[in-house]
Amino acid sequence: MPVLTRLIPSPLVVDIRPGALDDLGEVLADERIAQSGRLAVAVSGGSGAGLRERLSPSLPGATWYEVGGGTLDDAVRLAGAIKAGHYDAIVGLGGGKIIDCAKFAAARVGLPLVAVPTNLAHDGLCSPVATLDNDAGRGSYGVPNPIAVVIDLDIIRNAPARFVRAGIGDAVSNISAVADWELACRVKGQRIDGLAAAMARQAGESVLRHPGGIGDNDFLQVLAEALVLSGIAMSVSGDSRPSSGACHEINHAFDLLHPKRAAAHGEQCGLGAAFAMYLRGAHDESVYMAEVLRRHGLPVLPQEIGFTTEEFVKVVEFAPETRPGRFTILEHLDLKTEQIKDVYADYVKAIGS
Repeated sequence: MPVLTRLIPSPLVVDIRPGALDDLGEVLADERIAQSGRLAVAVSGGSGAGLRERLSPSLPGATWYEVGGGTLDDAVRLAGAIKAGHYDAIVGLGGGKIIDCAKFAAARVGLPLVAVPTNLAHDGLCSPVATLDNDAGRGSYGVPNPIAVVIDLDIIRNAPARFVRAGIGDAVSNISAVADWELACRVKGQRIDGLAAAMARQAGESVLRHPGGIGDNDFLQVLAEALVLSGIAMSVSGDSRPSSGACHEINHAFDLLHPKRAAAHGEQCGLGAAFAMYLRGAHDESVYMAEVLRRHGLPVLPQEIGFTTEEFVKVVEFAPETRPGRFTILEHLDLKTEQIKDVYADYVKAIGS
């Protein structure tokens, strides 16, 4: 009998612990990612200055590049600047915008990317996607997975609390996304990757069921691992299905309809997931998810992020247009305006205002 296996695209190094940042140079050298020590480090011009001062002595061969923001133009400029050097790898050190710019630049110049997030706002830190603002709004660009992910829990604990809470919403939304994927399999016959689904679901469940909060190292460890696993699940499946369903369609609709008022990605995904679970008839699960999100200080009603009921109804109605070809509970039910209003009223009663 032949032995059949498959290779799983994943980082060579995942280092999640307090103090991990101080050992960054040694880790990259030991794993032969940057033996010469020649690194191109992308940082923000603001908070990145302090990290640069702290890390410069331990990374003597590094060249530091300030990234202005999270646009496609920023990423292209970064790639152009780095191309002139001879580096072993690119390090994205900062929030999601910095890491996405570094991902795109690394793919463009053919260098491995080391992701060093300073917050846990969403699962993009280890995903094969770079999300960048462009002239048309916002685009997603396929890139290789990071070769290494280094997360210093001491840095994360000092990040703005809202950014860490947002990561909780993004991780928990996996549960709804996988349910949508399974629905597409049952109704449309779409192929589901069982390994990717299992990884994404367990990542979401581990955060949902954990009794701790963002002030606990144990909880931050679980959250960081969940976000890394979510990114790897997307690489395994070859698309974003393990972590993106109706929850993310609702998030994208907020972004497109209200670009200047939209909340954080993870906040909108968590809210969208709780509502999507209610839509699919999983009322007990929806109520529990809403309770957990509230315990972590996350929104579960649109009013909590500054939107009226009428605006939310329009967001839900528009949401399927954000991902043509994706089949979720929204496409399955195909609810009209009045039906969405009725279901939303029931959802509010179920979770309590």
